Amino acid sequence: MEITGFKPWKNFNSTNLEAVIIFLMHKHNNQLIHETSPYLLQHAHNPVNWYPWGDKALAIAKQENKPILVSIGYSACHWCHVMERESFELESTAAIMNEHFINIKIDREERPDLDHIYMDALQAMTGSGGWPLNVFLTPDGKPFYGGTYFPPKKAFNRPSWHETILGVAKAFTERRHEIDAQAENLTEHLVQSNAFGIQKLTGEEIFAHEKTDEAFQNIMKSADKEWGGFGKAPKFPQTFSILYLLRYSYSQNTPEMSESSKPPLRQERGFGGEALKQALLSLDKMIEGGIYDQVGGGFSRYSTDTEWLAPHFEKMLYDNALLISVLSEAYQLTKKERYKEVIEETMHFIASELMDSQMGFYASLDADSEGVEGKFYVWEMEEVKKIVGKDADIFCEYYEVTLFGNWEEKNILRVKKSFDNFAVGKNITVGELKKILKNGRQKLLEQREKRIRPPLDDKIILSWNALMNTACSKAFAATGHERYRQLAIKNMQFMLERLATKNPNEFHHTWKNGTAKFPAFLDDYAFLIEALLHLQEITGDHEWLLKAKRITAFVMKQFSETETESSSGEPGRQAGFFFYTPIGQLDVIIRKKEMYDGAVPSGNSVMAYNLYRLSILLDKNDWKKRSMEMVSSMGNAIARYPTSFGNWVCLLQEMITGTHEITLVGAYLFKLHKELLQQYIPHRVLMVSGEANPGFPLLTNKPIINKALFYLCRNNTCHPPVISAKELISLINNPGNR
Repeated sequence: MEITGFKPWKNFNSTNLEAVIIFLMHKHNNQLIHETSPYLLQHAHNPVNWYPWGDKALAIAKQENKPILVSIGYSACHWCHVMERESFELESTAAIMNEHFINIKIDREERPDLDHIYMDALQAMTGSGGWPLNVFLTPDGKPFYGGTYFPPKKAFNRPSWHETILGVAKAFTERRHEIDAQAENLTEHLVQSNAFGIQKLTGEEIFAHEKTDEAFQNIMKSADKEWGGFGKAPKFPQTFSILYLLRYSYSQNTPEMSESSKPPLRQERGFGGEALKQALLSLDKMIEGGIYDQVGGGFSRYSTDTEWLAPHFEKMLYDNALLISVLSEAYQLTKKERYKEVIEETMHFIASELMDSQMGFYASLDADSEGVEGKFYVWEMEEVKKIVGKDADIFCEYYEVTLFGNWEEKNILRVKKSFDNFAVGKNITVGELKKILKNGRQKLLEQREKRIRPPLDDKIILSWNALMNTACSKAFAATGHERYRQLAIKNMQFMLERLATKNPNEFHHTWKNGTAKFPAFLDDYAFLIEALLHLQEITGDHEWLLKAKRITAFVMKQFSETETESSSGEPGRQAGFFFYTPIGQLDVIIRKKEMYDGAVPSGNSVMAYNLYRLSILLDKNDWKKRSMEMVSSMGNAIARYPTSFGNWVCLLQEMITGTHEITLVGAYLFKLHKELLQQYIPHRVLMVSGEANPGFPLLTNKPIINKALFYLCRNNTCHPPVISAKELISLINNPGNR
């Protein structure tokens, strides 16, 4: 197949030798051969004449008056691979697609803006969604039909891909007026739904203490009280719900300081005990299940069953970042040693398998290897016994490894027994059992490294890196491991240097092989600001805070919804929420506002949180007002549907319960700073300074002396300074301050 504009032999030199070899060794090459996305490159040698999304493909569609087929997926998507093998690699199917359509492949991780628009369109058409996302557009980019996975032959109550493309092509030719009308109606529906017309509540209504109880009760309606988590299979981690339960439990319990270094003893009241129980049950069951890689560390994306046994084996950077963050809070609250171990194991997995040499974090590991889902991670019993050796019987029994397997005749390592009780039952010490299991896991890991690995998606995404940066900061705060703080600093330097544009405070969305691409989206900026605020807290370096301030001002200017602006209109005075895309982006049919917190938090909820925290740190009341108006504009949705608005409900909770304003100033700060960070104080802002710095409101009128002092302010009231973290925690835990 000839590729217009791609002539590797032209201006030949040694630097493009690899491109020439790749081009010549494949029977088919299409326009995706120019791309850097691993997902797009996977399709670069399909007989389908795929284009990337861009002006060229859109212009050809208009010129030839052909419908556009947009197929959206991502590198770690199992069913995307299946559909490629079954349909897109077939020359007969490709011939029909090439004749009747302009075919565009999109990596949803590179262009989440397009994915959001066309996923919303599909859900409006069918009531469901997922990936691969296959949607048909008119030549001007408006959707009129779509679906997810289509089998090669009619099955599962789904039409075949072959009959689908023939049917769409025929309808476009013979009933064009109906197609155009449907596309216009659907686009108008997207515009209207984008308005997110929830009735705004007053401050008294939305910021009432009863809202925190209502949110808790609604979360618990879907709680699985046997296996942890929420809802039925497939089960996702839902870290925001767990985070809310941890913080709700903390706010509901009256603490009494213990004499030891252990966390405060808590006298349960209200729903606090039930909330904590469900949060910890959820974390424990995930850690013990197959969704957690017992051999190599790190979490898979979700479980296909209620018991967390059989995961969808893809490992995503963002899932692991969010789980490290919530485990860090759980460890601060409970000091349960297993949580610290899992933080360390997952951080090691990230550093070993998802980190670039320049300190950026890769996107994901595939679910498949050698074309088989999970093959890299599962074991046969005889294989395990041979590898582990003399302690294999104990190892196999503890991890539920059996002759017939627990998943497709293979074994996924999992834990269903109490560690201490198992040791007693085997008449060995806890220390001996820990050593046996650690040695066995290490032997399996060494053997697993000899297998063919799942493909790596090595593009670096700004928003996901920022989430991981926050996780590094929170892991340092919880564990005190200096390497996590240094990793957060180096990764932040990477993001600010390699993903920056030539314009101040403006960034790209992705980076790979020295090249940054695509204008950054709201999530990129929101998560980056959040990471800068956490980094300021763990380092005491106020330059991170000033950078957060400057980027926030840029976002306010470029992404704000305005009073006179519709999703495609002209800008006016700033008000309301933030659009997902910046002003001036022309290749989308609408500017969307993402409100729901899904696998990652919405950019709007994170920006609302950022504005709230920055308003305290910088004494910017207009930013606090904007944040509170955003929350108020969500109406009752936050408390009624907290599992869909998980990050929003955590912000609402903080606005209701209040924020501790903590400063640590003076000489000899390092040890006290580290000690303070390890305490569980979920609703707080923190500034640390060893020198006079009146430029920040929280540091004003706090003189620097030859010893360190802690200051606590709350609700416009400041307490006299104290000299130890223990005294500070006593102040915070005073019922009058909570």
